[in-house]
Amino acid sequence: MSVVIHSARLVDEGQITADAWVSFANGVVSARGTGAGWREITAAAVVDAGGDVLSPGLIDIHGHGGGGASYDDGVEAIRTARAVHLAHGTTRAVLSLVTASVEDLVARVAVIADLAERDVTILGSHLEGPFLDPGHKGAHTEGLLRAPDAAFVDRLLDAGRGSIRHVTLAPELPGGLAAVAQFVAGGVAVAVGHTNATRDQAAAAFAAGATLLTHAFNAMPGIHHRSPGPVLVAMQDPRVTLELIADGIHVHPDVIALAFAGAPGRIALITDAMAAAGAPEGHYELGGLAVTVQDGTARLDADGAIAGSTLTQDAALRLAVECGIPLPDAVAAATGVPARALGLDDRYGSLRVGAAADAIRWDDGLHVRDVWVDGIRHVG
Repeated sequence: MSVVIHSARLVDEGQITADAWVSFANGVVSARGTGAGWREITAAAVVDAGGDVLSPGLIDIHGHGGGGASYDDGVEAIRTARAVHLAHGTTRAVLSLVTASVEDLVARVAVIADLAERDVTILGSHLEGPFLDPGHKGAHTEGLLRAPDAAFVDRLLDAGRGSIRHVTLAPELPGGLAAVAQFVAGGVAVAVGHTNATRDQAAAAFAAGATLLTHAFNAMPGIHHRSPGPVLVAMQDPRVTLELIADGIHVHPDVIALAFAGAPGRIALITDAMAAAGAPEGHYELGGLAVTVQDGTARLDADGAIAGSTLTQDAALRLAVECGIPLPDAVAAATGVPARALGLDDRYGSLRVGAAADAIRWDDGLHVRDVWVDGIRHVG
């Protein structure tokens, strides 16, 4: 279906363009401009944005579920959770899987590979575990954590059939650097995370091909003046994208601002959302671990550790702006930056001509009014 959206404040690729218009046809952006040029476009639907903000669709490269459902729990659970996040502007998502047994992970990766062939909003999977440091395990079952080995990595890659987008691992584990190279050779982006890595160990991982830092500041050593750790290494390396959970709980607003200043153009706003996102507070399960959600915070019943978030990407965007991040930079952190981090920016994360026709119309408070995926209106 052909669509024209006009009279918008277009926020895209680091700029705000007033009185902008964009047209969609055959699932992609077919034209764009400013002023009255849209009147020359023949379209089945014409939308007057009335001065609202228009941005590319949001891309979440790290989230575990929502609407009471987890991505680990099969097709129907995935559909339930995706519907919640789509309504909040996440037009494309990588589905994160928590630590599980070898057989369970292989099966879950295969389920997502199949589903990604049928659901265009699913970009593939993210393995957050089991190659994690037990001392920084967060909401992962310690007994299932393990060091990587080539045979297991091969099984995962085979099950994914090219759909595994990235993997989080602790590079200081035995075989960690070899696993970085093996995953990268298999077309998977590697993220350093849930780690006790020193500065030098993190730097070695990035030199070996890792290009992401999983939820920066969380589940890793902090920045110390005599031991800078992985965060500062990632900030200094232009090849590395830093994930950030901008909910004001995982990361203080002042530190959110620090991250954007320390790694300009390389912050990816993620949700790390668990099943309670978009659902009532109460008792849940994450990776077999009991979780209680109260006052917007999810914590493990066993030790009180933070267990994912209840965040949606639109809320992350709003908080980033409240932290003083300019709107174009905040939008980029939820669109173009995550797309680039996974090598998908040729199609996603922008409303340039030829890109996927994924767009969000926002009101003045940055709440979602309309959502388009491949030019088809899903919300509004």
